[in-house]
Amino acid sequence: MTAAVLSGKTLAQELRQSLKETVSSLAQNGVVPGLAVVLLGDDPASSSYVLGKERTCRELGMRSFDHHLSAATSQAELLSLISQLNANPDVHGILVQLPLPQHINAQEILQNINPDKDVDGFHPVSVGKMVLGEETFLPCTPFGILKLLEKAHVTLSGAEVVIVGRSNIVGKPLALLLMQQPYNATVTVCHTKTKDLAVHLRRADIIIAAAGRPHTVTAEMVKPGACVIDVGVNRIEDLTNPKGFRLIGDVDYDEVALLASAITPVPGGVGPMTITMLMYNTVLSACRRHGIAFPL
Repeated sequence: MTAAVLSGKTLAQELRQSLKETVSSLAQNGVVPGLAVVLLGDDPASSSYVLGKERTCRELGMRSFDHHLSAATSQAELLSLISQLNANPDVHGILVQLPLPQHINAQEILQNINPDKDVDGFHPVSVGKMVLGEETFLPCTPFGILKLLEKAHVTLSGAEVVIVGRSNIVGKPLALLLMQQPYNATVTVCHTKTKDLAVHLRRADIIIAAAGRPHTVTAEMVKPGACVIDVGVNRIEDLTNPKGFRLIGDVDYDEVALLASAITPVPGGVGPMTITMLMYNTVLSACRRHGIAFPL
């Protein structure tokens, strides 16, 4: 058996086309969705990610409000900028790129974003509504994973799902969402203190690897027919590559693909969905602000 490849790149392109049509329709009513992105410092990975978001905004016909600040920017200065973006009616979504420099209290920054513009889904109000199953902006990576599973017609109701990783960005929110209606999965969350990871993984119908460590999930840990979602993005040395490195996930892809029913590649799996769902949330925010029905 060879696993079906769940291409986030393909699904992202489909969703972006639908979003582009929605943005065009909104523009005819004088509404242009706007996303403000705040980046402190010049970390290469963060800078590349932010550039991708800005490029996607342009492709979809959205406004991009870019704020690239010095790593020495103070807490007070950043809070002042957040206040300005909260008050700007042309800004429908605010994203502060993490991680922030050590002298910045990230929680305070995130808590000062207007929940109505919290398109990353990190504000305590957004998290609380998510826990209660109320309508809110969902965190982009978990949201993208759910879309991938739905597109692949993976049965979630009653399924045994094992998530490897308990971050606030992926593991925790995804576990909460999968337990709720309409997904109704049985969820186990594993982490660095889990005694025997393989025992949990071998009974999983669906494995979601979000540990940020290569070779976390190997073939002997996966039962035949399982669906495997690889969230990890790890840079490893590869002198045969002109860049001197290549990207791999948390899963031993080649070996696991021989056992699994479906698997996401790295790159091209979950990654493209994360940015797409950020745009989705921003367009949704614009529709809500102006009382327009969101068609997607």
